[in-house]
Amino acid sequence: MSLKVPKANNIQLFKEGSKHLQGLEDAVLRNIQAVSELSDLVRTSFGPNGRSKLVINHLGKLFVTTDAATIIRELEVVHPAAKLLVMASQAQEQEMGDATNLVLILAGELLKLAESLLVMGLHPSDVIQGYELAGAKANEILTTKLKTTELEKPLTHAGLVKALRPVLAAKQYGYEDTLAKLVAEAAMVVMPSNPANFNVDNIRVVKIMGGSLAGSRVVKGMVFGREPEGVVKQARDAKVAVFTCAIDISQTETKGTVLLHNAEEMLNFTRGEEQQMEKIFKEIADSGVKIIVAGNGVGDLALHYLDRFGIAVIKVLSKFDLRRLCRVVNATPLARLGAPTLDEMGWVDVLETTEIGGDRVTVFRQEDTTSGKHERTRTATVLLRGATPNLLDDLERAVDDGTAVLKALIKDVRLVPGAGASEMALSRAIAAYGAEMRGLAQHSARLYATALEVVPRTLAENAGARDATDVLNRLRASQDESLGVDIEGEGDGTLNANEHGILDSVAAKSWAIKLATEAAVAVLKVDSIIMSKPAGGPKVPQSSGNWDED
Repeated sequence: MSLKVPKANNIQLFKEGSKHLQGLEDAVLRNIQAVSELSDLVRTSFGPNGRSKLVINHLGKLFVTTDAATIIRELEVVHPAAKLLVMASQAQEQEMGDATNLVLILAGELLKLAESLLVMGLHPSDVIQGYELAGAKANEILTTKLKTTELEKPLTHAGLVKALRPVLAAKQYGYEDTLAKLVAEAAMVVMPSNPANFNVDNIRVVKIMGGSLAGSRVVKGMVFGREPEGVVKQARDAKVAVFTCAIDISQTETKGTVLLHNAEEMLNFTRGEEQQMEKIFKEIADSGVKIIVAGNGVGDLALHYLDRFGIAVIKVLSKFDLRRLCRVVNATPLARLGAPTLDEMGWVDVLETTEIGGDRVTVFRQEDTTSGKHERTRTATVLLRGATPNLLDDLERAVDDGTAVLKALIKDVRLVPGAGASEMALSRAIAAYGAEMRGLAQHSARLYATALEVVPRTLAENAGARDATDVLNRLRASQDESLGVDIEGEGDGTLNANEHGILDSVAAKSWAIKLATEAAVAVLKVDSIIMSKPAGGPKVPQSSGNWDED
């Protein structure tokens, strides 16, 4: 007779208060639903006709933008599965600077279509296998088989404008010509002899409210939105000293008491400090320095001596801008107050203070970056004008995206037809590839082809096409790889993307497809959600805003 071992029930595996969701309904489908909501949220902002989102972040700052990267960053998504998509989109932003929305809507569409297969009983492994094979095939076709156009070599202003127009049209439709000319002009100013060394950080943006975008221009050098502190407002062919410390009398670490017996002692009390300050600034003036850049405060006594010796002083409180300025003028930032050595000094051709739209700004302008022994970094600043702060912020994001795409285009000069044309060509190719496959993975491979159609369909819907399905059917029926969606809705709703100059970067699109596929597969691989108990005690009740009113 064997002994019966009692079965233990209610084993507590995790700490009390933790949640554990598993299975198809509780974990997989719930994740897909969360991702679909995020994808639908940004989908209406896709393309030149995308609608803006008004986002108010946790600090109460207002954002009005169609930029998916900004929207999801300020929304602070907390769902773990949706966060996977957010991270994929952020990776695209860091790598290419564009097509962040494509990552979100393609991954969302892949997961929406996968839901039907999972509900029918197909195992997630089969769906994952089909998506991975189809994603690899799509990238192979995009990079090797589609007809491509190459960026003109050597790089010219007109060639850059042509490549940048479609990118900027997706951000600021109607302003793309003006913005493309500004970004191309700034890029040509800072372009090194070897374009592969192009640095996006050398193109800066300064926003000045008022006027319109037509009043924007490019300045060779750096622009700061404040004027110098003293009476000296301009200089030419001047030596520059950069100090990260305060330009003031050094303070002692301990407090002391001074007893003054008569008026003469009181008059002589600060004379020693004044003489010491005068000695320091005389040494700086004798070294030939005509401009001082301060990374901290400037004292009144120091300003008095600087004005006496005819030295201009400007405060730059951002340490990042201070580093960039050091690169521009080729100076070494000093943490001590004193005369710099010849190697520590920088050089600038023109320092001037001008008024733009009622704002006084200081310009460090470079006439020639190779004058004499002073080899400096070439920098350009795009001065943006606009009616509202929100418009200026959106224009700045467009310029940043344009320069990032330019960097990607220099690495890979190939361009493919835009307006959804290349996605439709890939969709047709993947559908044929799926038809040749064997096994259950073929079903998800065919759905991958259907998911790629989300790009032209979304473009048509956001453009207000009366029947987006008709436009999509025309694209499906055509075998022309250049046929895309006409967002202006003329004719039958289609156009030849190559003839209209609507071209997308191969590298940006390839990365977007790769990251969207990886994000969708990562979500499908999850079969359990385990959440620990949140740390901390109960939340402190918020006090009422009208506590003093009965």
